[in-house]
Amino acid sequence: MRALVTGAAGFLGSHLCDRLRRDGVEVLGIDNLDTGRRVNIAHLAGDAGFRFLEHDITQALSPAEVGPLDVIFNLACPASPFAYQRDPLFTLDTNYIGTRNLLELARDIGAVILQASTSEVYGDPTIHPQVESYWGNVNCFGTRSCYDEGKRVAETLMLEYGRRYGLRVKVVRIFNTYGPRMDPEDGRVVSSFIVQAVRGEPITVFGDGSQTRSLCYVDDLIDGLVRMAASEPDFIGPVNLGNPTELTVLETARIIKEMTGSSSPIVFKDLPQDDPMKRKPDISVAESRLGWRPQIPFADGATRTIEHFRDVVE
Repeated sequence: MRALVTGAAGFLGSHLCDRLRRDGVEVLGIDNLDTGRRVNIAHLAGDAGFRFLEHDITQALSPAEVGPLDVIFNLACPASPFAYQRDPLFTLDTNYIGTRNLLELARDIGAVILQASTSEVYGDPTIHPQVESYWGNVNCFGTRSCYDEGKRVAETLMLEYGRRYGLRVKVVRIFNTYGPRMDPEDGRVVSSFIVQAVRGEPITVFGDGSQTRSLCYVDDLIDGLVRMAASEPDFIGPVNLGNPTELTVLETARIIKEMTGSSSPIVFKDLPQDDPMKRKPDISVAESRLGWRPQIPFADGATRTIEHFRDVVE
């Protein structure tokens, strides 16, 4: 079996490459290294079953460049607010042009294609927890909309290619995920809190910290992606993948401060525009159709993540 993973040098992409190789799948990893980092896949350099191609998916790939494929995992897109707001047009291009290029490639090769969408398609939700049938509450003029709307149009592209061409498409909506290899400077809750705590810097909480997040350890999330790719052909999704255990941002900061033994003070800053106040997945579909549910408690996952950051953060 052969798989293409875009965003292969990123946080999730590199872990997916590891999982696929453990499962005996040959992997072609693609990344433009805009936010991906070579260090994340350096350990795969000597693996004969892994090949890396530096490439931007907004430029089309030919079947001759990639060879035969069974499945394409599209994880290519800046995922943290700091990264995707840096160049909103690039973020939009990655989601529309890039996704369409991969869909055309999947047509040519006859591969299954899985789109890594996001809980951000729900915006600042008015229902809680979020179910896949919810249409969302997205501000299409907001500073986050390049990512939110980009992912929404990518989902639409997947569905339309499935309808028109009979392409085997899969859509997952990923909720907050954490673990080793997160970018220390990406501004996301867990990585930011751990880095600040380890460095002895003030731990920055935006707003009053009452907003909630549901934090899924990376190994659990990757297992969901693999299960979805292997699911029945008629199961398109979308399907929520995330941990339904809900924590406030302030609770998360306090837990990480205690686990690291840090003396860092917790400080508060203004909440960014359109930052969602609640985020929790309903995973009933994932449980019934994929037999999937997160297994790793936050305390265990946070311990592994803290150990990683102690090694990489000065």
